[in-house]
Amino acid sequence: MDYQQTIDWMFARLPMFQRQGAAAFRKDLTNIKLLDEQLDHPHDLYKTIHVAGTNGKGSTSHMLAAVLQQAGYKTGLYTSPHLKDFRERIRVNGAMVPQNFVVAFIEKHKEFIEAHTLSFFELTVGMAFQYFATEQVDVAIIEVGMGGRLDATNVIIPEVSVITNIGLDHTAFLGTTLKEIAGEKAGIIKTGIPVVIGEKQEETTTTFIQKAVAAGCTISFASDDNFPVYASDVQGIYQEKNKKTVLKTLKVLQAQGSFLIKPEHIQAGIRDVASLTGLQGRWQQLKDKPRVYCDTGHNKEGLQEVFKQLEQETYEQLHIVMGVVSDKDLESILPLFPSDALYYFCKPNLERGLDAQVLKDKAALFKLNGEVYTSVEKAYQAALKKAKDDDLIFVGGSTFVVAEII
Repeated sequence: MDYQQTIDWMFARLPMFQRQGAAAFRKDLTNIKLLDEQLDHPHDLYKTIHVAGTNGKGSTSHMLAAVLQQAGYKTGLYTSPHLKDFRERIRVNGAMVPQNFVVAFIEKHKEFIEAHTLSFFELTVGMAFQYFATEQVDVAIIEVGMGGRLDATNVIIPEVSVITNIGLDHTAFLGTTLKEIAGEKAGIIKTGIPVVIGEKQEETTTTFIQKAVAAGCTISFASDDNFPVYASDVQGIYQEKNKKTVLKTLKVLQAQGSFLIKPEHIQAGIRDVASLTGLQGRWQQLKDKPRVYCDTGHNKEGLQEVFKQLEQETYEQLHIVMGVVSDKDLESILPLFPSDALYYFCKPNLERGLDAQVLKDKAALFKLNGEVYTSVEKAYQAALKKAKDDDLIFVGGSTFVVAEII
């Protein structure tokens, strides 16, 4: 198979949560442990940093990678989901994994993959671990896919475990309260390994402290500390929380003596995180006159931060291109959206996408009014056509909507 045939095979044959939802979710680590053994535990050959959390874990992972790259360390970065290209998930010093490595990995392990019915995510985790070993990285930043305790990434023993924050997302799998979800994410805490929590939240603090005490590890909360303000090419006021988490994590790493990181490395890494690591979709400006912004925030807590940002902007009329997945808790997110905006409802192009007419009908109950479009692109083009130079267009509601327009 060539690269495109290999990718088509992966998408068609392997269960993928982002596209199929619950049917692709695995509730244990059996498969990833089998694959890890098949690969001879490649992640043991380099240091790792494990990053979990409801929101901000992607930005935090990219920032950590950028700083470590600037400090001279060959740095692997594993994140999910991708926006445009599968290879975005696996990077070394910002460069995506080569197509020929993806093809060779699948060819070599295809029989094993099929025999054990690996999920898409389990496969990509193993592929990332192997690629980082092949490239002889010094360190790899490993972002959790969902939860923590039963996530396929949770076979590593990192230098530090990071949990950004806790919100009500993926409640069908992780629990219906912040405390329950915190318990799942706390599953990445390992014996004797320091843990950094990004945001101290009343409902979750005790859970994290109890887990850390039981594991005999130090715990620190980034939100308790004051840090210098660093400029960044990644915009959004919510990034200040992520920067604090990054700075606290770097402080812990430095205290361990694991890495030599100077202030100029931190400044340069955070300043150029997007250009160094390829991060996209975080309050990203796509156009001027009219200004167009997109953001991948898609749950209650993430969208609250997005709309705080929108309140800082000035414009004549707000236009919102909006689509969501079918298992989204609309009752929790629709009240956040401004009623004075013009809406362009659309369905992201995947199996889990919610029908745009259904979304429009639900939105109308919250006095959010607009028109239905047959695709994200058509909705976006309609907004561009209608908006005046002094207007603002926001594109969001789902990672998959953003992926179709950047």
